[in-house]
Amino acid sequence: LLNINVGGKLFQIAYSVAAQYPITRLGKLALYTDPMKKLKLCDDYSVQKNEYFFDRDPSIFHYIFHFYRSGVLWIMDEMCPSNFVEEIEYWGIHLKYSQRCCRILFEEKQDELSEYLKIQKELEAELEPLDSAEHFEGKFLGRFRKAIWNLIENPYSSVPAKIIAVMSSFFVLISIVGMTLSTVEEMKHKTGKIWMEQLEMICAIFFTSEYLMRLISSSSFKKFLRAAFNAVDLVAILPFYIQILFENLDQGDTLYHDELDKVESVSKLGKVLKLTKLMRIFRILKLARHSTGLRAFGFTMRQCYQQVCCLLLFIAMGVFTFSALMHSVEHDVPGTNFTSIPYAWWWAAVSLSTVGYGDTVPDTVLGRMVAFGCISFGIILNGMPISILYNKFSDYYAKLKAHETSN
Repeated sequence: LLNINVGGKLFQIAYSVAAQYPITRLGKLALYTDPMKKLKLCDDYSVQKNEYFFDRDPSIFHYIFHFYRSGVLWIMDEMCPSNFVEEIEYWGIHLKYSQRCCRILFEEKQDELSEYLKIQKELEAELEPLDSAEHFEGKFLGRFRKAIWNLIENPYSSVPAKIIAVMSSFFVLISIVGMTLSTVEEMKHKTGKIWMEQLEMICAIFFTSEYLMRLISSSSFKKFLRAAFNAVDLVAILPFYIQILFENLDQGDTLYHDELDKVESVSKLGKVLKLTKLMRIFRILKLARHSTGLRAFGFTMRQCYQQVCCLLLFIAMGVFTFSALMHSVEHDVPGTNFTSIPYAWWWAAVSLSTVGYGDTVPDTVLGRMVAFGCISFGIILNGMPISILYNKFSDYYAKLKAHETSN
């Protein structure tokens, strides 16, 4: 018998049984005749007891021992997949010796664990700042840049840092409110327009100062430009300077062009300015820097992009299918709005979303039956991914919040 001591527990296996699996560790131990080769396979050897000692987990070796006796590797659900794989690799036993049902469940558990660890790592990276305090050691103006970094990126470092974080969110809200009020008819007169322009200038100055402070305190210029939040900050301040640039160009054009060219130039610049002003709405994304909920929502969308794309695919299929059916049963009705399949797309999209504006409705019995089918399909379709997305969002939000609290 081959005497095996694993973590203080003695097991005995017949040499002939172990030799049936020559590629395994115990199979080699049974087949080798050279004592030096045998000693390399174990951690220690007792001459008096003729025992080979292995400093491994005895609880898992019970399954290894059972494998040599029966030829089948059993896997229990309560085992940690990573630990079990590490142990069977040490003993030289392949997972193929396990039963197919056990192997499928074990591989699923492995995938779940890998996915969990991957998400956990990405969640931690989500809250990790672009730089850390250690990155400034030995750098040019290291202490000064570290102080600015703590002031801008670490709201919990001091009272002024908290004030700047609150001010950042406050200016974002003020900017959005100012952009909203600038579209109100009563605010378009001269006094209101001046107030809105001054408010926009103050917000732009604050955002520019904040962006420059982040740029100065960054340890790596390339990493700074690649960061998503810094791209959002840049988009928040660019519209103001683009607007000033185009307004100056507009004034210069009036000196060199005739009336017709001036009108065309003003029209083109006006469209560009409207588009540029609309870009200011992206400033609201700056709130994600200080909002765990918005971060969790963005993280959920990134993790569930496959489910979201699948949902959009089903919606597109439903729109095309039901719009074609509705056109086929309604196109002969006098005064119908379903004159073609593209005209029926809007009705199908509204019906699938169960909003039902009622601006376009079927007139025939068959048309109403198609509409009922479309609405029923929409209810089922909208109900499928909501629970998945919400459960993942609440899970990610709780983990992000716990990670913030622990830090």
